[in-house]
Amino acid sequence: MKNFLLTLSLMFSLLLSAQEGAVEQKQGTEPAYIISKKGLGFTAKDSLFQLNLGFRVQSRAGFAKAEGESGTVEGEIRRMRLKLDGFVYNPKFGYKVELGFSARDMAVSGNNGNVILDGVLFYKPTKNWVIGFGQTKLPGNSQRVISSGSLEFTDRTINNSKFNIDRDFGLFLDYSKQDANHFSYSLKGAITKGEGRNYTKELNDGIALTGKVELFPLGAFTKNGSHFEGDLLREKTPKLMLSGAFSQNNNAGRSQGQLGNDLFESRTLQSVFFDAMFKYNGWTAMSAYMSRTTDNAITVNPLDATKKQAVFVGHGVDTQLSYVFPSNYQIAGRFSTQKVGDDIKTISPNVDEYAISLSRYILDHKLKVQTEFSYENEKFYTGNTSGNWYARVQVEIGI
Repeated sequence: MKNFLLTLSLMFSLLLSAQEGAVEQKQGTEPAYIISKKGLGFTAKDSLFQLNLGFRVQSRAGFAKAEGESGTVEGEIRRMRLKLDGFVYNPKFGYKVELGFSARDMAVSGNNGNVILDGVLFYKPTKNWVIGFGQTKLPGNSQRVISSGSLEFTDRTINNSKFNIDRDFGLFLDYSKQDANHFSYSLKGAITKGEGRNYTKELNDGIALTGKVELFPLGAFTKNGSHFEGDLLREKTPKLMLSGAFSQNNNAGRSQGQLGNDLFESRTLQSVFFDAMFKYNGWTAMSAYMSRTTDNAITVNPLDATKKQAVFVGHGVDTQLSYVFPSNYQIAGRFSTQKVGDDIKTISPNVDEYAISLSRYILDHKLKVQTEFSYENEKFYTGNTSGNWYARVQVEIGI
């Protein structure tokens, strides 16, 4: 929290400098800064750098009930993020920084706190190419690439929590051709260290290789609409995105590759993702498949054979349908099914999840109120089942 307050103080100091510069301009002297067209931010008078500022806060309350247990009340700041982006020297040299200050964001991982979400430098040699170096999201399943602030439910799916490849540090490549009226596509790739964000514990020589193809047969979505859920812009013509991604994490040391608990032995993991998104006139339909495989998912402590840690292997499917009314209320439904691999079926259940959501968008995804009711049905190897449910209300505000 102390670091967050210091960062806010810096932001206000920069804002004051911008206001003073505007006053000087009116008086006939040269301003230090002008306001960026992109939003709240600054561009140097000589155009040698640009800084754009943004933040968002998700406040959540809810009630959860697991079968055979008493209910629990939830109340937390689920996410509190600070974002900085812009360029230095030339718009071809860009950067993005995102910091997280909620309790979950700062949970320790790999001997380190997790305040840093993104810290990446970009080089844009042409309008189609982007080359990145640093830490940011991998080009994996589409819902993970979409910001958590741009979802039409209060959070991502059960499959995303188990199979996504999250963030990592390395080299990122993106080649994209976008046209609203014609076939468009994006090709993305990454060569990364494989342990995930902010991880410096027990490093090895393994690397992760990731590639993704995105196709837009009916033309690109309006205002990059494939990167947020819900047809808030009410596409005037049908838009469709189809994508596929593959990632191989060599000698991974964690149970979910870039996430999860430490394994007792390294494993090479393969992840596959397929996604589809359709938007038209307020309607959005989405479907996703994701999986993870490896040879011999169970690892054993060499000093104590009773202690084991498994790679989470298996596959899952998500389907989602929503409609945004002209009044900016939205109703959405979602069904997810998760099947674990044979190696871990005795220790992890298969799960089906059913969810409905009602949202009110006041200023798109920047200011919204969301409610969600979900039910999970766990099916254990023994034949037993367990039902869990939760209800949530969440308010998001950001700039």
